[in-house]
Amino acid sequence: VQLQAYGGGLVQPGGSLRLSCAASGRTFSDYGMGWFRQAPGKEREFVTAITWSGGATKYADSVKGRFTISRDNAKNTMYLQMNSLKREDTAVYYCAATANSRRLWMRDYEYAYWGQGTLVTVSS
Repeated sequence: VQLQAYGGGLVQPGGSLRLSCAASGRTFSDYGMGWFRQAPGKEREFVTAITWSGGATKYADSVKGRFTISRDNAKNTMYLQMNSLKREDTAVYYCAATANSRRLWMRDYEYAYWGQGTLVTVSS
């Protein structure tokens, strides 16, 4: 499966942004999905994950209550709605897919497929 993340940009603290991840090449609903991010000078970290049906999700504590992951299998697209953005949310955001679609995975090595990343900058 090929993944393409988009929707990043510059947003002020407290603002909102929605990222999208478009999938192609395989049946999207065969895959569990996740979002990771990497801030400058830091390691890549888990943000959120969703099962193949969207029936289960998991969030990092740092984004819980502010970010919402969702997917539309008919459109082969996953979304990340980010609200109440903080400066520390600044990072390159990556979408990822795993064939182990019925569980929620939080380690980057558990995902075999990655998008190219989209930059989110939270700044005034």
